[in-house]
Amino acid sequence: MDGKSNSVPLYNPGVETCGFLHVHQDKVAQVRQLMPDDDTLARLSDLFKAFADGTRVRILYVLFEDEVCVCDLAQLLGMTQSAVSHQLRYLKQMRLIKNRRDGRTVFYSLADDHVRTLLSQGMEHVSEDG
Repeated sequence: MDGKSNSVPLYNPGVETCGFLHVHQDKVAQVRQLMPDDDTLARLSDLFKAFADGTRVRILYVLFEDEVCVCDLAQLLGMTQSAVSHQLRYLKQMRLIKNRRDGRTVFYSLADDHVRTLLSQGMEHVSEDG
C-alpha cells in the first residue's frame, strides 16, 4: 500500500466488481475538511423536505409569480384559508417566505432571491428533455 489508500478484498456473488474496495484516503481527508457540520447538513435536509410537499410547492410557485394574501392563495389553490395558513406558518418557519401587513391584510412573498433561484432551477431541471 502507498499509505494513502486501503484496499480490502470483496466478494459479492452475481455482482460484477473489480474485486477490491479501494479507499482513496487523500480524497477522503480533503472532502472531510470541506464537509459542513452535521447541524448544517440537517438544516439543509429540512430545507429540501419543505419542497417535498406538493401543496407547499404550489404555494411557493404562486409566490414566485406574485405577492398575495391568504384569501388569494386559498382561491388559487382550491383550499381553505385555514389549510393555507397552516402551510404558510411552516414555510415561514423554514424562512422560505416573508409577510408584510397592509392594514388588515397580510401579504406573503418569497423570502429572498435564494428561494427564487431554488424554484427556478428546479423548474428548469424538471422541464429538461431527457
